[in-house]
Amino acid sequence: MLKLNVIGWIALVLVIIGALNWGLVGIFNGFDLVENIFGEMSAFSRIIYILVGLAAIYLVISGVMATKSAKHVMHRTSAA
Repeated sequence: MLKLNVIGWIALVLVIIGALNWGLVGIFNGFDLVENIFGEMSAFSRIIYILVGLAAIYLVISGVMATKSAKHVMHRTSAA
């Protein structure tokens, strides 16, 4: 299991917020919670979207690195 540091937890929360927002867009025919709270393509809503995207990239890279590390450890222990 992937152990998260503070940045990992922040990234996870941002990705969940982004996923819930996309769910609302799909379910309620375009209702965008971020735009409704912060304004349509306001500077702050753009920052939120950028942070959600960066958080997703961070989690993908962390997951890939953790998978590679786990495979390396499993390979070393099975060879012993």
